Amino acid sequence: MPATPSLTLFQRDDCALCDLALGVLAAAGAPDFDSVFIDGDDALEARYGTRLPVLRDARGRELDWPFDGRRVAAFLDAA
Repeated sequence: MPATPSLTLFQRDDCALCDLALGVLAAAGAPDFDSVFIDGDDALEARYGTRLPVLRDARGRELDWPFDGRRVAAFLDAA
């Protein structure tokens, strides 16, 4: 059975910044991650509504947008 990704990207449908974040993560060589769309989830909307996109690791650390490849690499190295 494949391992569960240790990263989660919180995003919205039709979000230009989220699309940019996906490109940054791909360019940075980020490992597989889960995508969670917050649309329609009141708790996630309250937590992430104005911060998206947000990358979270298995320890609960979060990296808010804007981020670039260097910030992603540093975030992943600190895990």
